[in-house]
Amino acid sequence: MKTLKDIMNGLTAERREKIEARAEKLIAEEMTLRDLRKAQDLTQERMAELLGVGQDNISRLESRTDMLLSTLRSYVTAMGGSLDLIVRFPDRPAVALSALFGKEEVTKGKSRRRRSAESCAEHHPS
Repeated sequence: MKTLKDIMNGLTAERREKIEARAEKLIAEEMTLRDLRKAQDLTQERMAELLGVGQDNISRLESRTDMLLSTLRSYVTAMGGSLDLIVRFPDRPAVALSALFGKEEVTKGKSRRRRSAESCAEHHPS
């Protein structure tokens, strides 16, 4: 029986490079929170400082398989990143879901909060 190494060695250099590049891409897409933290050169202790919790909480958080989106967002933000939630359906283009993260609804170029503030100013001029 051939091993993966035998099969890879039997391929052209160009084909091996393509396979290795694709494997790296797939691995990068499947990182854990622990992997993300380490990629940012952060320790659990530093993450705990950034989030204002104990190191034991970071350890538990990184091993969870289910958590609130707000918790995940806080963790990613503490690392200097941002979290986007993308909804994909087979028959529609991908859509960024922003309402769950407290982003303001935007209609015709103005946010709801801004329209409300403008309306208030019209009724109560200074």
